[in-house]
Amino acid sequence: MNRYDESAAPLNPEDFVLYAGWFKALADPMRVRLLNLLATERRPMSVGEIVDRLPIGQSTVSHHLKVLADVRFVLRERSGTSTSYEVNANCLACFPAAVRAILGQP
Repeated sequence: MNRYDESAAPLNPEDFVLYAGWFKALADPMRVRLLNLLATERRPMSVGEIVDRLPIGQSTVSHHLKVLADVRFVLRERSGTSTSYEVNANCLACFPAAVRAILGQP
C-alpha cells in the first residue's frame, strides 16, 4: 500500500522545468548508454575515444554530449583543440534526490 508522506516538500515551477529537462536529456537510449560509458570509465574521455566504443559516428556523439552537457550531466574540459568529457559527480547526489522529490519522498 502506498502512503503519502506529508513531510515531503512540494516542488516549485522552476523544479518542474529543471527536472523535465533532465528526463528529456535521458529520453534517448544512446545518451543513457553514453552517460553509462563515462560513468563506468570514471575518467575524462575524448570524443574520439567515445566514438571508438559506441556504434555511432562523431557528429552524433558530439550532439549527444552537447545535450548531456547542457543539463550538466557531463562536464567538458577544453585543452587546446581537444575536448574531454566526464560525468558530473554532483549528478550522483542531485538526480536521485530529484526523483525522490518528484515522487513526494523526503
